[in-house]
Amino acid sequence: MNINPVVWFEIYVQDMDRARKFYETVLKQTLSPLKSPIPDTEMWAFQMNQNAPGASGMLVRMKGVPSGGCGTLVYFSSPDCAVEEARIVPAGGRIKQSKMSIGEYGYITLAFDTEGNMFGLHSM
Repeated sequence: MNINPVVWFEIYVQDMDRARKFYETVLKQTLSPLKSPIPDTEMWAFQMNQNAPGASGMLVRMKGVPSGGCGTLVYFSSPDCAVEEARIVPAGGRIKQSKMSIGEYGYITLAFDTEGNMFGLHSM
Protein backbone atom coordinates (compact mmCIF):
# COMPACT_ATOMS: atom_id res chain seq x y z
CA MET A 1 0.00 0.00 0.00
CA ASN A 2 1.51 3.34 -1.01
CA ILE A 3 -1.05 5.65 0.62
CA ASN A 4 -2.30 6.18 4.15
CA PRO A 5 -5.45 4.16 4.92
CA VAL A 6 -7.65 7.14 5.81
CA VAL A 7 -8.57 9.41 2.91
CA TRP A 8 -11.71 11.20 4.18
CA PHE A 9 -13.74 11.67 7.34
CA GLU A 10 -17.25 12.84 8.19
CA ILE A 11 -18.35 14.23 11.55
CA TYR A 12 -22.11 13.97 11.98
CA VAL A 13 -23.89 16.87 13.68
CA GLN A 14 -27.41 17.88 14.68
CA ASP A 15 -27.01 21.67 14.64
CA MET A 16 -24.84 22.64 11.66
CA ASP A 17 -24.55 26.34 12.51
CA ARG A 18 -23.43 25.57 16.06
CA ALA A 19 -21.01 22.81 14.98
CA ARG A 20 -19.54 24.86 12.15
CA LYS A 21 -18.96 27.83 14.44
CA PHE A 22 -17.29 25.52 16.99
CA TYR A 23 -14.78 24.00 14.52
CA GLU A 24 -14.09 27.32 12.78
CA THR A 25 -13.38 28.91 16.18
CA VAL A 26 -11.22 26.10 17.57
CA LEU A 27 -9.24 25.35 14.37
CA LYS A 28 -9.18 28.94 13.05
CA GLN A 29 -10.20 27.92 9.54
CA THR A 30 -13.28 28.55 7.41
CA LEU A 31 -15.39 25.59 6.29
CA SER A 32 -16.93 25.62 2.81
CA PRO A 33 -20.42 24.42 1.84
CA LEU A 34 -20.65 21.39 -0.43
CA LYS A 35 -23.69 20.54 -2.53
CA SER A 36 -25.11 17.26 -1.29
CA PRO A 37 -26.40 14.63 -3.69
CA ILE A 38 -28.46 13.22 -0.78
CA PRO A 39 -31.82 14.86 0.05
CA ASP A 40 -32.15 16.46 3.51
CA THR A 41 -28.36 16.48 3.94
CA GLU A 42 -26.15 19.50 4.63
CA MET A 43 -22.35 19.31 4.24
CA TRP A 44 -19.51 21.73 5.10
CA ALA A 45 -15.92 20.80 4.19
CA PHE A 46 -12.73 21.49 6.09
CA GLN A 47 -9.98 23.21 4.08
CA MET A 48 -7.82 20.81 2.14
CA ASN A 49 -4.83 20.58 -0.15
CA GLN A 50 -5.08 17.55 -2.40
CA ASN A 51 -1.30 17.55 -2.93
CA ALA A 52 -0.45 17.44 0.78
CA PRO A 53 -0.32 14.39 3.06
CA GLY A 54 -3.19 13.62 5.42
CA ALA A 55 -6.94 13.42 5.03
CA SER A 56 -9.61 16.06 4.99
CA GLY A 57 -13.31 15.74 5.63
CA MET A 58 -16.51 17.53 6.49
CA LEU A 59 -19.32 18.14 8.91
CA VAL A 60 -22.55 16.42 7.86
CA ARG A 61 -26.13 16.96 9.04
CA MET A 62 -28.20 14.07 7.70
CA LYS A 63 -31.79 13.35 8.63
CA GLY A 64 -31.97 10.22 10.80
CA VAL A 65 -28.24 10.10 11.60
CA PRO A 66 -27.46 11.14 15.18
CA SER A 67 -24.23 12.76 16.35
CA GLY A 68 -22.26 11.80 19.43
CA GLY A 69 -20.78 8.54 20.51
CA CYS A 70 -17.16 7.50 20.29
CA GLY A 71 -17.00 4.86 17.58
CA THR A 72 -14.40 6.73 15.51
CA LEU A 73 -11.93 9.36 16.69
CA VAL A 74 -10.62 12.02 14.30
CA TYR A 75 -7.38 13.82 15.18
CA PHE A 76 -6.67 17.29 13.79
CA SER A 77 -3.02 18.21 13.24
CA SER A 78 -1.58 21.21 15.05
CA PRO A 79 1.82 22.82 15.67
CA ASP A 80 0.91 22.89 19.41
CA CYS A 81 -2.39 21.30 20.46
CA ALA A 82 -2.50 23.47 23.61
CA VAL A 83 -3.31 26.48 21.37
CA GLU A 84 -6.51 24.96 19.94
CA GLU A 85 -7.29 23.34 23.30
CA ALA A 86 -7.53 26.82 24.84
CA ARG A 87 -10.34 27.66 22.38
CA ILE A 88 -12.49 24.57 23.03
CA VAL A 89 -14.40 25.55 26.19
CA PRO A 90 -15.02 29.17 25.08
CA ALA A 91 -16.40 27.78 21.79
CA GLY A 92 -18.91 25.57 23.66
CA GLY A 93 -17.04 22.26 23.83
CA ARG A 94 -15.45 20.42 26.74
CA ILE A 95 -12.07 18.87 27.44
CA LYS A 96 -11.82 15.12 28.08
CA GLN A 97 -8.00 15.01 28.42
CA SER A 98 -5.77 18.09 28.40
CA LYS A 99 -2.57 18.08 26.38
CA MET A 100 -0.53 15.03 27.31
CA SER A 101 2.59 13.34 26.01
CA ILE A 102 2.32 10.19 23.94
CA GLY A 103 6.08 9.72 24.03
CA GLU A 104 7.99 9.76 20.77
CA TYR A 105 4.70 10.34 18.89
CA GLY A 106 4.14 13.83 20.30
CA TYR A 107 1.17 15.19 22.23
CA ILE A 108 -2.60 14.89 22.13
CA THR A 109 -5.67 16.60 23.53
CA LEU A 110 -9.06 14.83 23.62
CA ALA A 111 -12.24 16.90 23.63
CA PHE A 112 -15.96 16.91 22.83
CA ASP A 113 -17.52 19.28 20.32
CA THR A 114 -20.90 20.97 20.68
CA GLU A 115 -22.63 17.91 19.17
CA GLY A 116 -21.22 15.35 21.63
CA ASN A 117 -18.56 14.00 19.22
CA MET A 118 -15.16 13.26 20.72
CA PHE A 119 -12.19 14.44 18.63
CA GLY A 120 -8.47 14.76 19.13
CA LEU A 121 -5.76 17.31 18.51
CA HIS A 122 -2.22 16.08 17.74
CA SER A 123 1.10 17.91 17.74
CA MET A 124 4.73 16.89 17.77
